Amino acid sequence: MTRLAEGASASASGLQPLGTAALPAPPPFTPRHVLGTIGPGVIGLGVAIGSGEWLLGPAIVATYGPQLLWLTTVSVLLQVLLNLEMARYTLYTGEPIVTGFMRTWPGPTFWGSAYALLTFFQYGWPGWALASATATAALVLGRIPNADDASLVVMLGYATFALCLLIVAMGRKIERTLELAIWGMVGGILLYLFGVCVASVDGSTFGRTVTGFVSVGSVPPGVNWTLIAAFAAYSGSGGMGNAFITNWMRDKGYAMAGTVGYIPAAAGTKVGLSAHGNVFEVTPASLRDWHGWWKHVHVDQWLVFGFGSLAAMGLTALLALQFVESGSAVGGWNAANMLAQGIAATHGPLFWYLTVFCGFWVLFSTQLAVVDGLPRAITDILWSASARVRGLRGSDVRVVYYGVLACFAIWGAIALNLAQPLTLILISANVAGFIMILISVHTLIVNRKVLPPQLRPAPWREASLVVTALFYGALLIAVVVSLTS
Repeated sequence: MTRLAEGASASASGLQPLGTAALPAPPPFTPRHVLGTIGPGVIGLGVAIGSGEWLLGPAIVATYGPQLLWLTTVSVLLQVLLNLEMARYTLYTGEPIVTGFMRTWPGPTFWGSAYALLTFFQYGWPGWALASATATAALVLGRIPNADDASLVVMLGYATFALCLLIVAMGRKIERTLELAIWGMVGGILLYLFGVCVASVDGSTFGRTVTGFVSVGSVPPGVNWTLIAAFAAYSGSGGMGNAFITNWMRDKGYAMAGTVGYIPAAAGTKVGLSAHGNVFEVTPASLRDWHGWWKHVHVDQWLVFGFGSLAAMGLTALLALQFVESGSAVGGWNAANMLAQGIAATHGPLFWYLTVFCGFWVLFSTQLAVVDGLPRAITDILWSASARVRGLRGSDVRVVYYGVLACFAIWGAIALNLAQPLTLILISANVAGFIMILISVHTLIVNRKVLPPQLRPAPWREASLVVTALFYGALLIAVVVSLTS
């Protein structure tokens, strides 16, 4: 492969310049092949469903009613558009979007360090492991755990975290293992929630919920802006979780990502991962293939991630509105089990156990995706930026990935003892809101800098990135004002 000396090379970045290669042909756009290309959106949905949809959504509905659900509508729409614009860079270069960020001034050292720190500050708190452990503890105890059960919950949090680590070591390709595991979890979760809603929710509750999703701008007086901003950030994936989707797209092999390699699992065989991406020559033939790839990516993001996020929030909001008393206090230890308690009061103890078990899988799927996403993002930063890192153990990227994962595991064991799960997730979500501002603007800059004119987004798509930054910026200002007034 040749290297580009100008244009897409971003030679001033300090990274290896982009190479050139032929654009792989997309799979035929048939149901079977479309199903085979779906994956990053499934993993992103796994991240989404365990934070905003399961924990923060019911908390918002129980506290304020359904009128704030419009934040989910706006957030998911903006996040899908952001994901697609970040994917645009990955499809053209085969690199995750953060590598593209590192190709901008002031260079990879600054941006690599910045995004590694932001990834840690958002996802370095294993709140989902702890929240899912509250569900496990509830199954063991036969009741919602309280502060006296903290040691049991933390111990189960260790076990949950360890199980996540075990899963990402299995299979041939980590992304594929993750995809299959979360397919099963999310599918079962949505089917169970849908079944309970069909059997239980009345028409008036459904109408109020739908109205909440379209009541744009409605905000009741005296809201907790920290909770509101967290809810908006985690309606969908949020923050670095959105950026992670391009790392999974790279390993899935979308478009030019098929020319650069992937991170194999510990149980798999060594695979070469390029330190740089490759771009293709824009011709009528390559443009046809480019548009073919875009069809698959749109299905993955709009249908799976976007519609799935809205459906999950809608189902949990319906259940919270139907079964949880309005104005209920939501504490850290009962957040994961709040819906189970309300459903059981109406339908009996069997549904308490079934809903608690569902809650465990919801939160476990999120923690599983995070356990891979954090070390994956940091590994890609180190791999693209440092020749010394790429030389470790015969240029085996698994050494870097599992080394970062081991450090995350040690820190996770410490962090599980720091606070209750909802507190950890609120910290994570508000960091995510700030990240949404940054990556929206940065994606706009990178795509204008790197992509040829034929592949750049339409003006309305660029405008959506500006709107995303303004939306989350306004929420961040509201949080700061509320905390300082």
